[in-house]
Amino acid sequence: MPKLPDMSKRIFCYIIIFILVFYTGNSCVRDLNQSSSTEDLVIYPPPPDTTRIQYLTSVSISSDIKGKQSAVNKFIFGEQIPKPVIKPYGLTSSGSKVYVCDTGIGGVIIIDPSDKSFEYFVPTGKGKLQLPLNASIDENGFIFIADGNRRQIVVFSNDLKYITEFGETTETFKPTDVNIKGDKVFVVSVKDQKIFVYDKNTYKESVSFPSVEPGDDGYLYQPTNIVVDEKHVYVSDIGDNKVKVFTLDGVYVRSVGGYGTYAGQLMRPKGVAVDLEENLYVVDAAFENAQIFNSRGNVLMSFGGPYRTHGDMWLPVDVSISYTGLEYYNRFVDPSFILKYLIFVTNQYGPDKISVYGFVETKNMRR
Repeated sequence: MPKLPDMSKRIFCYIIIFILVFYTGNSCVRDLNQSSSTEDLVIYPPPPDTTRIQYLTSVSISSDIKGKQSAVNKFIFGEQIPKPVIKPYGLTSSGSKVYVCDTGIGGVIIIDPSDKSFEYFVPTGKGKLQLPLNASIDENGFIFIADGNRRQIVVFSNDLKYITEFGETTETFKPTDVNIKGDKVFVVSVKDQKIFVYDKNTYKESVSFPSVEPGDDGYLYQPTNIVVDEKHVYVSDIGDNKVKVFTLDGVYVRSVGGYGTYAGQLMRPKGVAVDLEENLYVVDAAFENAQIFNSRGNVLMSFGGPYRTHGDMWLPVDVSISYTGLEYYNRFVDPSFILKYLIFVTNQYGPDKISVYGFVETKNMRR
């Protein structure tokens, strides 16, 4: 058999390596590339009630998104150490991307299943973060991060360049959450017991609320998390075991919950989210579950519970709803369901640091 020239040998080897990398490097993806089975199905509420929420998957380490590194890939590029989610706090999403504030890394984890990316964003210099608690993304992709230790909101561009910071409104100013609505930035300060509203273009404070005394219905005792929709501002108040609801102008409307251990009551409310039907999601760190209330404040159902298996929660902190990126999670949805939107929950402890649920509709119910 005639010998191949050196260049031909090299090309032949490259072709073989490419084939091996292509087939073996893409065959070891765990969570976001495997479908669920009936035996693994976790649904809420359980039968015979109509299912509304299905647990889909979780993300706790970069390999859950990128897949495990193949032997050939290790040989060519060297071993790549997976990056863990360490101590997640707040999260938000934009498009297919999920942004997770992780106090364990002092930065933000940016996850994008569309290109199987999982990256740490740990800024330095003027943008260095100390205690990133929550974040919000505006329509331009700018990231606003509430940093409790810096006592500021730190702003980065859509390409992760430091822009500016603002805050330190008072001596006690400690932002724990931030939410953007139109040209307004709503910031909750736990120590000031107020919501501060800033102009998104000038970063100047325009107003703060509430301006009431302790004992009044709208008073905030220990506010931590906030979400803003087209009509209302929802603030979780751990100190009063309630979620307080205000208009966008800061007028108190009503409260949801109250101290107790029954359905519809709260013990340690943290993250809040609102869907397009004005249903309010409240994560409770004491119950280790999430409860859903309708627009009138009546409890509809709960999901999660103290951790025993996937779908349960372990010191949950935040909840976020997304109507985009559904195509990357549809593979986990039971064939009898239609996925309507995604629900993300962060857990500070346990094996499922970021749990992904789907609000589903039974196919035979669809009109």
